Amino acid sequence: MFREIRSTVLIVSLGVVIAALLGLLIVRYGAADQPQVGLKATAALTSPTGESIGTVGFTQTSTGVLVAAEAEGLEPGGHAFIVHAIGSCTPDFSAAGDHFNPEGTRHGFAHSNWSLRDSSSGGHGGDLPNIYAASDGSARADFFTDGITLQDGERHSVFDADGSAVVVHERPDSYGEVESDTGERVACGVIQRS
Repeated sequence: MFREIRSTVLIVSLGVVIAALLGLLIVRYGAADQPQVGLKATAALTSPTGESIGTVGFTQTSTGVLVAAEAEGLEPGGHAFIVHAIGSCTPDFSAAGDHFNPEGTRHGFAHSNWSLRDSSSGGHGGDLPNIYAASDGSARADFFTDGITLQDGERHSVFDADGSAVVVHERPDSYGEVESDTGERVACGVIQRS
């Protein structure tokens, strides 16, 4: 009987130790998969002449990033609004590089093979909806994207080795698989933690 009790205590103790170790592993490594909700970043938009024309705010949620943009001094109408791969707007806006595209996917999300659930089907991480300026040149937009994150160490983090910038283009994006001619880059802002 004493052996049975000792064996039972040993098994229970071993089970408690294993459960505790598994719990620690889940907390330590499971949490790494979850974004840090509430992280914030901003980009101060400037014109090609260096004039301040607006701001873009970024807020990390559990499933993506909320983007809030305000600008003035734009030509009335639609403008492509895209996160670019390099966190630089100098000496000119071409320093921001091409679209932010960490997954190497096709452009756009308005083609027949696009799927929200399959990131390989298309859409650069930096592809965002167009913004529209009113007749006075002011623009305001709020939207959500899961193509970027503010979390360090993630493949689609805007805070990779060379950072990222947000660029406003002269003309709207068609959202197609083939990049449309969006014209000149009319505003640029480096994304920075806030």
